[in-house]
Amino acid sequence: MSKSHMAREIAEIPEVAARFLTSARPALAGVGRALRNREIDIAVTLARGSSDHAATFLKYAIELQAGLPVASIGPSVSSIYHRPMRLARAVCIGISQSGRSPDIVDAMKGADAGGAETVAITNFADSPMAQAATHRLALDAGEEKSVAATKTFVTSALAGLAMLAEWQEDKTLSDALAAVPEALSGALSQDWEPLMARLARANSVFVLGRGPSVAMANEAALKLKETSGLHAESYSAAEVLHGPAAIVRAHFPVLALGIKDAALPQLSATAERLAEQGADVFVTNADVPGVTRLPSAPPLHPLIDPLLVITSFYHCVEGLARRRGFDPDTPPHLRKVTETV
Repeated sequence: MSKSHMAREIAEIPEVAARFLTSARPALAGVGRALRNREIDIAVTLARGSSDHAATFLKYAIELQAGLPVASIGPSVSSIYHRPMRLARAVCIGISQSGRSPDIVDAMKGADAGGAETVAITNFADSPMAQAATHRLALDAGEEKSVAATKTFVTSALAGLAMLAEWQEDKTLSDALAAVPEALSGALSQDWEPLMARLARANSVFVLGRGPSVAMANEAALKLKETSGLHAESYSAAEVLHGPAAIVRAHFPVLALGIKDAALPQLSATAERLAEQGADVFVTNADVPGVTRLPSAPPLHPLIDPLLVITSFYHCVEGLARRRGFDPDTPPHLRKVTETV
């Protein structure tokens, strides 16, 4: 069987990451300088779909490293309701693989008119969203033929981290970013066959995260829906206990995306509790009683490790889709560019 576009694009992730980190250096330096020279009290994000999961990841990264609150702006506030936003002391970060969705473009223009410092993270530097922003971080990921975004998602999140490192002059994060391409190669070699075998016969699944890995749980659940026809729901490992855990019964599958940071003990405790309820629980980066540990690439940095985990997941879900009889490149009823108003 020939490889899917999705499989080929997942395999390109390390190369694309390396290319971005090299080609974007001048743009990253410019954004970092501009943000340091301006009084910024809040960051806001504009995105949909997988790009919104990258924005959620960046929310946690900025709040943890810069101590600034981050809010997601509803694009329809500008595109449908035509309400101005007062953003004179804000940075607005738009994330879009295509940069062409009219609502995101309108919202970016609205943020610029409201006084924000605007940054576009997109695969296409000449896209309407990019042209509406003051600063552009072009992913340089090449064409992505599969409907399900993979290499552009990882590179979008990486772009956000690289921007944050420049902005905050964070040498520890900057040094770790240099090792990302090699670490991503290691992530692609992880074998998640136990999870794939369990989900091949599943109807529903919970995906859990905590802190920055919540964004990866959101992304994993979306990919399970898109590519494999699974009813997948994502939750914070804290939030799942406020109601959703009630439906977890014997052999209910749960994937807990743990990373080695301050939240790992709490995520592990939730994984153990759900296993005690009878769930089939799988976890990364932790040994938990009654839970199957999935192999992970060696930890690199608490803000980079979520990118390694989602890359390993991508390798797994592409195979899962084929095992369940789906074409991972062409999910039913979806297309590559979704243009909403």
